Amino acid sequence: MAALAGRLPGAAAPDEERAYRVVVIEDDDMLRHAVTQSVTVAGFKAHAFAYAHEALEQLAQIAPDVVLTDMFLSERDALDGLGVLDKIRHSDASLPVVLMTARGNIPLAIKATRHGAYDFLEKPFEKERLVGVLRRAAEQRRLQVENRQLLERLAFAAGIERVLVGSGSAMRELRALILRIAPAPANVIILGETGSGKEMVARCLHEFSGRQGNFVAVNCAAIPEALFESELFGHEAGAYTGAVKQRMGKVEYACGGTLFLDEIEAMPLHLQAKLLRVLQERQVERLGQNKTIAVDLRVVAATKVDLKELGVQGKFRIDLFYRLCVATLKIPPLRERREDIAMLFAHFVHEAALRFKQSAVTPTRDILQQLLAYDWPGNVRELRNAADQVQLGIPVSVGGAESLAGPQSLEDIIASVEKAVIGDTLRRHGGAGGAACAELKINYSTLYRKMKLYDMDLAQYKSAVAE
Repeated sequence: MAALAGRLPGAAAPDEERAYRVVVIEDDDMLRHAVTQSVTVAGFKAHAFAYAHEALEQLAQIAPDVVLTDMFLSERDALDGLGVLDKIRHSDASLPVVLMTARGNIPLAIKATRHGAYDFLEKPFEKERLVGVLRRAAEQRRLQVENRQLLERLAFAAGIERVLVGSGSAMRELRALILRIAPAPANVIILGETGSGKEMVARCLHEFSGRQGNFVAVNCAAIPEALFESELFGHEAGAYTGAVKQRMGKVEYACGGTLFLDEIEAMPLHLQAKLLRVLQERQVERLGQNKTIAVDLRVVAATKVDLKELGVQGKFRIDLFYRLCVATLKIPPLRERREDIAMLFAHFVHEAALRFKQSAVTPTRDILQQLLAYDWPGNVRELRNAADQVQLGIPVSVGGAESLAGPQSLEDIIASVEKAVIGDTLRRHGGAGGAACAELKINYSTLYRKMKLYDMDLAQYKSAVAE
């Protein structure tokens, strides 16, 4: 077995992160040493054991990609190679086990292969054969593990659809963008109108980021300026009148997690400078303390205004804007995704039914027509309130408007939604018919035919943007 020593031609250099991990179980000291040396030179991370029971005790901690075991082990072991195979098959059926056997035990090795062993090596074997078998087994194992992890991530990611409800293209794109940037440690600005669900998006960024720390929400508009610094950065006992004991600030509490700053435009300018320093240095200093505290956090800021424009006006620190604006998520207002209104409303009605411990009611067609025709300046929050009203049997009155005189036909409801969606799309694209057709996935003739049907004038959307 001396032939096992030496570096294989073209063998990969060892890599602690990606190196395949192999557990070697062999009671012969010389053979165990030779095998361990050969697989290590070939780029494996080897864990060698003379006794099977010791190897099995540490198997979960090592998390190997392949196990290599002799068929017959020391008399001190209650297990032989088949026993090791049986134990591993019961605990982790996908972990490959390769058996080493003498020439006279080939029938037994074949039997073991039929019972789930990945392969067997007949002694004496060449190092090329050893490394080739182990590498193929480890590659298969890694592929299975990665596929399983991918399926778990996809199943986990599917949960975002139950949080950010909507089947329209705008919401599909938003969910995809959230899942793409969530694992990155980049700061994010969420831009959206009042009630559009900015905090919900921020929570999704945190939940799908894999960060283990807290999600800490701060409403910058709701904190009195005199208390803002203490709330955000914390204080020591006696730092100011009334500070009777030490207090951890929101920044420090969010360490390892996500700090969500809602309505960040309301943060006082002098505190913006201090926040900028925290983001740059990744350190925070409590009021009344000279020692700095290291923090690892992601900042997600939400606003309904253009922070860059505020920066130009001197009302927001432009350097803080650039520090925060690594990525921007724009939440479309509800009026621009009317195709989601019925689905969202049904979702909120069922939520309300659970909250009020009632059976979910079914909204009438005239209520749905009223919901679809309304512009929802309060966005999703206003729609949720309407769902609560319907569930509680309170007459729905959106925007102060009275309910329609009577139910409308399905055709009228569909026409109303279609007209609203076309109008919103044209408005967002400044009356550009080509861009609207691309988003709606229709051709020019279909667009102009429907505009004529609904008495819509393209010029009004162009002029609306120009004004």
